[in-house]
Amino acid sequence: MRYIEFQKIADTIETLCISAAHELPEDVLTALQEAAKKESQPAAAKILNQLIENAHIAKNEKIPLCQDTGIAVVFVEQGSQVCVSPPADNEQATILDAINAGVSSGYEKGFLRKSIVGEPLNSRKNTGTNTPAIIHYSIVPGDKITLTLMAKGGGCENKSQFRMFKPTAKKQQIINWILDVVSSAGADACPPFIVGVGIGGNFEMSCLLSKKALCRNLNKRNEDEFYAEIETDLLTQINALGVGPQGLGGDTTALACIIETAPCHIASLPVAVNIECHSHRHKTAIL
Repeated sequence: MRYIEFQKIADTIETLCISAAHELPEDVLTALQEAAKKESQPAAAKILNQLIENAHIAKNEKIPLCQDTGIAVVFVEQGSQVCVSPPADNEQATILDAINAGVSSGYEKGFLRKSIVGEPLNSRKNTGTNTPAIIHYSIVPGDKITLTLMAKGGGCENKSQFRMFKPTAKKQQIINWILDVVSSAGADACPPFIVGVGIGGNFEMSCLLSKKALCRNLNKRNEDEFYAEIETDLLTQINALGVGPQGLGGDTTALACIIETAPCHIASLPVAVNIECHSHRHKTAIL
């Protein structure tokens, strides 16, 4: 059995929070650059080039890519042969506590905006730490821990949707609904988008799949040719909507459409769409 110290996890999450806020992933930056070269509308091309310049400034000057530094969403894959050593002063602390400690210190040291309210409907008082994080935890084979942190902005998250289709629904019905979701997101969600789609599972699993899809490299297609073809077709049809960068028109409404699937009940066909803005901030560390 391998042991990883509590503080090592907290320090890693702290670093991921800060680096994610400042550095656009290379695949996203490349997608923006390629879109700018192909964009036929001068105004849209100008906006794309401004987004690229913004990314370079944020990285070089260590300032956030966006003022909304997001809610911290953390995917944890803990190997079955690895344990977390709790701190001496709190033997009951878990990996979840380490992650929240890292988020708190990362947002404080990185001078990142803290956007979490502790209670959703009544007082809505800011927690002042950007915690608690949203943590998705799973156990996998091996002796390593993989931590993927996504800083998810509120504007794009608010435009995400879920729908339970009848199991008799046709492929085109689902495609048409996804197009409606993206179209209705419009300028409010800061296009060009990355569109995560979750198909299958159940109510909550489809939503989780759509969020998890956003962590995939933009150049990697679904391993199933059927869904890979839908990803390609959807991206073409989304860009034909003409929403364009920042909703001002153009050829580039989305940079990628990514689908993840899971088995589901014979009577169900859940589908979720998670909209991500152009400031697609996520980082991964393996311990």
